[in-house]
Amino acid sequence: MQIALSQLNFIIGDIEGNTLKIIGDISRARKENADLIVFSELAVCGYPPKDLLDYPSFIHRCEEALETIKEASEGIGVLVGSPCWSNLEKGKLLYNSAFFFHNKKLLARIDKTLLPTYDIFDEYRYFEPNTEFKCVDFKGEKLAITICEDLWNLDKIKYYKTTPMDELVKQNPTLMVNLSGSPYSYNHVEKRRERMQHNAKHYNLPLFYVNQVGGNTDLLFDGGSMFINKNGEIVGECDFYKEDFKLFDWDSNQLYEDNHEEYRDYDTGLIHDALVMGIRDYFNKIGFKNAVIGSSGGIDSAVVHALAAEALGAENVRAIMMPSRYSSAGSVDDAVKLAENLKSPYRIIPIKKPFDAFNESLIEEFEGTNPDVTEENLQARSRGVILMAISNKFGHIVLNTSNKSESAVGYSTLYGDMCGGLSVIGDLYKEQVYEMARFINRYGEVIPYEIVNKEPSAELRHD
Repeated sequence: MQIALSQLNFIIGDIEGNTLKIIGDISRARKENADLIVFSELAVCGYPPKDLLDYPSFIHRCEEALETIKEASEGIGVLVGSPCWSNLEKGKLLYNSAFFFHNKKLLARIDKTLLPTYDIFDEYRYFEPNTEFKCVDFKGEKLAITICEDLWNLDKIKYYKTTPMDELVKQNPTLMVNLSGSPYSYNHVEKRRERMQHNAKHYNLPLFYVNQVGGNTDLLFDGGSMFINKNGEIVGECDFYKEDFKLFDWDSNQLYEDNHEEYRDYDTGLIHDALVMGIRDYFNKIGFKNAVIGSSGGIDSAVVHALAAEALGAENVRAIMMPSRYSSAGSVDDAVKLAENLKSPYRIIPIKKPFDAFNESLIEEFEGTNPDVTEENLQARSRGVILMAISNKFGHIVLNTSNKSESAVGYSTLYGDMCGGLSVIGDLYKEQVYEMARFINRYGEVIPYEIVNKEPSAELRHD
């Protein structure tokens, strides 16, 4: 059996656009003589759709898309994820389902059993859990089809009462298929792989696993779809952070050898690629092209600038240097050198005038007080006003440059350096920001070495 894995980047709510992508890969799979093509969880509407699921019109559009996909299934099996009505007298209104089409007919509908409510997941809020288990016969094979979390209940301490594969394996399936929407986390890469490999070994069955790829605002999906043999070895896999299409010639009588690249948790290269993809998709999916960034000559803004330039094109990232009386000449020079290295447009706009104007306006209110953190924060807020004005005038999105260490201890200024539409390194600790800078410079100087090696300073007062 020729099985195609379609790893696509969907836009949540763009049901018509997602359907066109799905139809496109069905056509490709048919031309390459695939017997079955598998898409990811909730591919039709994009994952996670959240409260869009509460709108009946949204589900109706999904139904129309499924009809279109069914009509495209002539001569090929299509396994695709979508929400659907549960039609129950009691319980949730919807199922999180996988639809199996072939020759313009619905062969089977498989509903998700295990609905996570931890971390970023809230699926039980919307969906009814499945309670019936049945393998699908297709071209001489018996498929055990599951959806994402359904394969995650093999720990010694089980969080769910039911393990779907324990029920399906009683029907003697010949292979497993899993439609997934598993987001990226820098400490989750190895765990996910090992979990899928464990399923294959535990049930002594090959596994075809398809994951979504792409950025959906604060959630990043890394892809990494794969074919695992019954010994738990990864035979082949799709790219990380990119749309991909892989066709496997699967024969139940053949043992396939391990053939994969090792990826590790906390890998700076994977984090880098995830952030670049996240920036690019954030802009593309909301219809923006240009970014503006406050470039201080420090490590945080330098890393954000470099990542944004790679994601959007350096010519689309505008750097604004906003020195104050406390800024060193070296910091401005370093920021300029970075922009020139990247070939980004830049402008120097000192904040002396707006800062002095604020102080003049507040002179009576602050009479009898000594300068303190208030005046330091006024500098940060002056910079925020300038950046937001440029954003407002030219339609550029401000990229925030705060890191997770600063956020964790409250070392930031509300309405100042916290402003921005996307916090690019908001999930990186300061140590990881330095690691990222060194990674960006792995082939030579992009971020000036003076920035990487200098001691951090806010430069908001005399030291």
